[in-house]
Amino acid sequence: MRLMTKHGIRTALMTTAVLGALSMGVGVANAGGCPADKTVTAGAGQPMSDAKAAGVTDTVIASTDLAKEPVGIQDRLFRLRKLVVEPGGVVPWHSHGDRPAIIYIISGEIIEYASTCSVPIVHKAGDSTPETHTTSHWWKNVGTEPAVLLSADLFRNTDKHDEHMM
Repeated sequence: MRLMTKHGIRTALMTTAVLGALSMGVGVANAGGCPADKTVTAGAGQPMSDAKAAGVTDTVIASTDLAKEPVGIQDRLFRLRKLVVEPGGVVPWHSHGDRPAIIYIISGEIIEYASTCSVPIVHKAGDSTPETHTTSHWWKNVGTEPAVLLSADLFRNTDKHDEHMM
């Protein structure tokens, strides 16, 4: 009988958990996403806003120049940021047409107003949401506590200033 290492046990447990979740139909979580019956074509959802950025701290935690990696993607950084959106804070309207991202809500609650959803989307701690080429949106913290988010994106490193913030 062969003994498993700690790494082997961890891998086996994770594999079992993932397979178990998939067998129960969990798959990709939709928590904090647009309700299926409220999804609309791009531009038919929440209207564009001219609200300016306010009450947002944007800190780059790490980045990797993908041109220097085996994937060889020129002019792109794989970037991880921490955003803190204070109560009343706004991340202004922006598009992800050329900058896919994934957002993870660490703490707090924040509202997303997306062009592909007919209702505002409430994001709570533990939610994650993909931001794809069809995503145009803005965010606002209407709560009383700061909302803390992680944002991983493929940022064009020729852009000297990221006015999108998300």
